[in-house]
Amino acid sequence: MKFLIVGLGNPGAKYEETRHNIGFKVLDALAEEWSDVSHGKMARIKHRGKQVLLLKPDTFMNLSGKAVRYWLQKENIPKENLLVVVDDLHLDFAQLRLRGKGADAGHNGLKSIDQLNGGNNYARLRCGIGRDFHPGEQVKYVLGEWTTKEREGLSDLIKTAGETVLSFCGHGLQNTMNKFNNGGKKKKKAKQAPPAGSEGGPD
Repeated sequence: MKFLIVGLGNPGAKYEETRHNIGFKVLDALAEEWSDVSHGKMARIKHRGKQVLLLKPDTFMNLSGKAVRYWLQKENIPKENLLVVVDDLHLDFAQLRLRGKGADAGHNGLKSIDQLNGGNNYARLRCGIGRDFHPGEQVKYVLGEWTTKEREGLSDLIKTAGETVLSFCGHGLQNTMNKFNNGGKKKKKAKQAPPAGSEGGPD
């Protein structure tokens, strides 16, 4: 049985420490050796007898669906074995929320995956980054780097998110949701930024 775990982020050193790249951070904590592959970088690990493909797309965020479609088809992996790790500014910092499907909530990476892979019926692990920004500054915020205070809690967030990923592969969606989803009210949605251009962009 194979699983495809996709961490969303933007390629390049410029974006490494930005909030939008938390998906890359989580996957980096699960593997040390990465190979250059079509549409990104990949690491292959085993967990509880399962083959787990970790993918960091090298497209910009709003074209992430291309990489997901390619590797689902190439490896013949069903969508129920796909998990996307993504930042979420509608959740408090360090709050995690695992769901089996859902709306893109204005996230251009999820929007691209939905459009190119037949809808939103796949699991996603939302990693809260908070929404401490003024109206109209959403893009600046998600592409901004972690504050000193956030960095203090970042390692715990990454560790727990990584454990959630492995539990999804080893114990299934429902058991993992029961174990790892934490409480807390969702904050009011920030105003959505306009869609990025068709050539690909970081947001």
